[in-house]
Amino acid sequence: MKSVHNLLSYFFFLFLASAALTEANIADFDETWQKRAEIAKAKAKAAYVPDPETITNSFNADVQRHDDLAQNTTRRSLRGGSRKGGPCRATNPIDRCWRCRANWYRHRKRLATCAKGFGHKTTGGLRGNYYVVTDPSDDDLLNPKPGTLRWGVIQTAPLWIVFERDMVIRLSEELIMTSHKTIDGRGVNIHIAHGAGITIQFVENIIIHNIHIHDIKAGNGGLIRDSLTHYGLRTRSDGDGISIFGSSNIWIDHVSMYNCMDGLIDAIMGSTAITISNGHFTRHNDVMLFGASDSFSGDAILQITLAFNHFGKGLVQRMPRVRWGFVHVVNNDYTHWLMYAVGGSQHPTIISQGNRYIAPPDPNAKEVTKRDYAPESVWQQWVWKSEGDLMRNGAFFRGSGPANTRTFSRKDMIKAKPGTFVKRLVRYAGTLICRPNLPC
Repeated sequence: MKSVHNLLSYFFFLFLASAALTEANIADFDETWQKRAEIAKAKAKAAYVPDPETITNSFNADVQRHDDLAQNTTRRSLRGGSRKGGPCRATNPIDRCWRCRANWYRHRKRLATCAKGFGHKTTGGLRGNYYVVTDPSDDDLLNPKPGTLRWGVIQTAPLWIVFERDMVIRLSEELIMTSHKTIDGRGVNIHIAHGAGITIQFVENIIIHNIHIHDIKAGNGGLIRDSLTHYGLRTRSDGDGISIFGSSNIWIDHVSMYNCMDGLIDAIMGSTAITISNGHFTRHNDVMLFGASDSFSGDAILQITLAFNHFGKGLVQRMPRVRWGFVHVVNNDYTHWLMYAVGGSQHPTIISQGNRYIAPPDPNAKEVTKRDYAPESVWQQWVWKSEGDLMRNGAFFRGSGPANTRTFSRKDMIKAKPGTFVKRLVRYAGTLICRPNLPC
């Protein structure tokens, strides 16, 4: 009887695994992927913060400290180049950590000390060598050529990946990353475009910085190498710009993204410890999805910071849409939406602090928030709070739930400035024009 029970348990595990891996675009859930999934789950559990408000409080303190320093510092001390050609004014605490240093080119890895919010422990390829992408092609999915981006991201060792020159990289199929990598597009103009997107799956410790991602298409799948020692059969990819799946300690900073077939950024299937900052997002329908489905309770550990981003022209909805987890939406500028800005289902906690929400002209789209698949008697218990947000053009945030009692460390929670400060804080959102020996 015991052997029968063990056999049934084994097949039940395979059923659950295959269901999860179907969404993961993995056609062959072999021993390698099983091991990766188990390790990633343990890493995500370790990265999860039981008292997340301590993180938001830390973020809040950093913003306040930055503003106090900025007010007490002369403009001369912040002078230098910027993407707009004027003085370098680091307008938020993440940028102040590195942007106005003329020697950033010789000390690129300083960036790894600058993350804030839930992704603050992310260091990417800090402990690895530099790898220079010299070839924008992506012709061989099983044996990528040295010099290509795909060759760099499948290496076992940590790597800090930079680029020799301006490039438009059309990925033939999804770019599957290994752990401990930084993709750093500073100093050049890098576009991941007109092909597949970036997949961060069952890994940890990834930084994606200062690149354009747009016009991403669904991939056809097939045999794709995902590490030096393994390749496997993949199903069709969805067409996300960046897909985060079962991964932790992820920082996405200063990206410009638009017009992807599915989402711009998705974080699902037990991903956590993520910061998305200083991004510029435009021309898209379903912008960000955090949480795989209402039935997958594994996303309860999801913890994400959205900070200093500009949600701009041509956006429709999901900035973000959240299930299960905890999201700190702090000092972002929402200048455009057609349906709603922040939504969710399955009782997520959403703390909105110091954002600017400018409602569209449509009188039926003034509400910032949208709740799905629950009657009011149920969603009134969800903790959705608006604190210090600036509402313009009739925008309103429908709050709910009791006071948030969860606590986080100072490093996990960015302290919000009032919404009136947002235009300045997000002034340099999106990719920056950085030149050697000049501040960015």
